[in-house]
Amino acid sequence: MARLNIGIRPSWVARPFHLAFTRPFTDIDRTEWAARWGTTEIPVATGPHEIAVHFRYRGQKSARPGIGRAEFVVDGSSGPLALRAVLDVRNGSPCKVTVA
Repeated sequence: MARLNIGIRPSWVARPFHLAFTRPFTDIDRTEWAARWGTTEIPVATGPHEIAVHFRYRGQKSARPGIGRAEFVVDGSSGPLALRAVLDVRNGSPCKVTVA
């Protein structure tokens, strides 16, 4: 198993709101993982993967605002693969997910 480090952060303007009232989540190959604002490490198999990053307001179980998607490949030859997901100022904007 390889490791995936996902850095998830809201915009600086909306940061206090999101730290208090929301929580980020990731879906890797359609399997949901609870994440946190900051860096979350998740084990992944080598090969191609799809990721979706979104957040939820505390107490919600199904809403997925801010969803952003990306595809990546894990070759397992080096250390953890780093991805970054940044949420724009507006909550309706998608996360921008990039391979770092």
